[in-house]
Amino acid sequence: MAQSLSLHNLTLLPEAIATPRYARDALRAGILHIGVGNFHRAHQAVYLDDLFNLGKNLDWAIVGAGVRSGDAAMRQALESQDWLTTVLELEPGANRTRVTGSMIGFVPVSESGKAIVDTLDDPAIRIVSLTVTEGGYCIDPATGSFNPEHPEIRYDASHLDTPRGVFGVLLAALRRRRERNLAPFTIMSCDNIPHNGRVAMEAVAGLADLIDPSLAAYVREAVAFPNSMVDRITPATTDRERAILEERFGIRDNWPVFCEPFRQWVLEDRFPTGRPALEEVGVTFTPHVAAFELMKLRILNGGHAAIAYPAALLGIHFVHDAMADPLVRGFLDKLEAEEIIPHVPPVPGVDLIGYYQLIARRFSNPDVGDTVPRLAQDGSNRQPKFILPSTRARLQAGADVTGLALESALWCRYCAATTDAGEQILLNDANAERLTPAALAARGNPGVFLELHDIFGDLAAVPQFRSRFQTALDSIWREGTRATLQRYLDGKLG
Repeated sequence: MAQSLSLHNLTLLPEAIATPRYARDALRAGILHIGVGNFHRAHQAVYLDDLFNLGKNLDWAIVGAGVRSGDAAMRQALESQDWLTTVLELEPGANRTRVTGSMIGFVPVSESGKAIVDTLDDPAIRIVSLTVTEGGYCIDPATGSFNPEHPEIRYDASHLDTPRGVFGVLLAALRRRRERNLAPFTIMSCDNIPHNGRVAMEAVAGLADLIDPSLAAYVREAVAFPNSMVDRITPATTDRERAILEERFGIRDNWPVFCEPFRQWVLEDRFPTGRPALEEVGVTFTPHVAAFELMKLRILNGGHAAIAYPAALLGIHFVHDAMADPLVRGFLDKLEAEEIIPHVPPVPGVDLIGYYQLIARRFSNPDVGDTVPRLAQDGSNRQPKFILPSTRARLQAGADVTGLALESALWCRYCAATTDAGEQILLNDANAERLTPAALAARGNPGVFLELHDIFGDLAAVPQFRSRFQTALDSIWREGTRATLQRYLDGKLG
């Protein structure tokens, strides 16, 4: 009989399921995390659970927080199970299940972030960590710079006493700490953005520039924003995962997390008010985070994008099935080897070819059940961060961009919102309303799509990229995805 997850029922779970070896009532909050999703609970929360299991740093437990409706749903799901999460690591023949207890509370979610600001009055909270997605930083995708005209920023600039956005909440809390002469908390971004610490700083300080120059100076001078690189493939949770957990493992969890066994966390050691000893549980502290970060964004995240759009157009649902398709896998291998990896700067102690081979094995893991729709979502934010930097690097080096332009053309065709077979695609993108008309218009005039300046920036004016994009898109519409991929693999697309 399955047991509902709760502190009371931990001792009733099957012996094979690892549970916290520490007393939950011994934990004290030291971190407030904004954006409690599957990745956070499979990554940061797991590292801290490992540390607490060593009996160390019990004053660094997590309090969850959020400003979106999805955060409220997560809070409700976790509250009834005492903030516990079941994490199932999926590997063929070696699935491992554990229950983590490193989260001890969750701030009530409302339209105003005032409750979070009040929670951050506590000087025991010394770190605020973030997983608010690539699109959550109020930046111009084409330039990577902070956008002071973003509606969320404009609202919080005029309503900092009752902020709605993440950065308004952070700035309001920092202002109050400064007024009370309390040390500022460190802001630690855990999102897939180049130089994520700097980007977070520009968002907080940029908002402050609109309100109070002295507060902006305080943010830039007194608040630490360490850069980080995080990695673990973590699919979305559906009723499929809930049923597997209940039927195979005897646990009833409202929102379990399924993930791959691999995980990585690389951090700058900039925590003026202290930090947990995460190096004892596998976190790498280094001043070279940017090198690791760029490697991961271009090879792994760029690889995800390369898989997503041809697979979606071919009607493939699972990532491991996409990797088993010779044309999709061939496209990924050729693109990585010829156009992406050659322009990734060296990373201390890392063989880039070996790193890609590891990634290809991770993508191929059938037990994870990662989905193509998850990889394909939010392309308008991900293309400028994961694909187009490689395109620019090759163009600057005078190299050809046939494969990268094909990837962008596949995304354009995907934005037309139908598969090659004519089935409807649900475009999960904040900019879907303008992407689909542009993608449909691009069938007759590919340049229309490239004129989305906030995504492509100056690339639309580069003749080589424009020509390669047009050739690829024409081929996809005329001959279909499979034939176009084959032409690329045969060296006949350019």
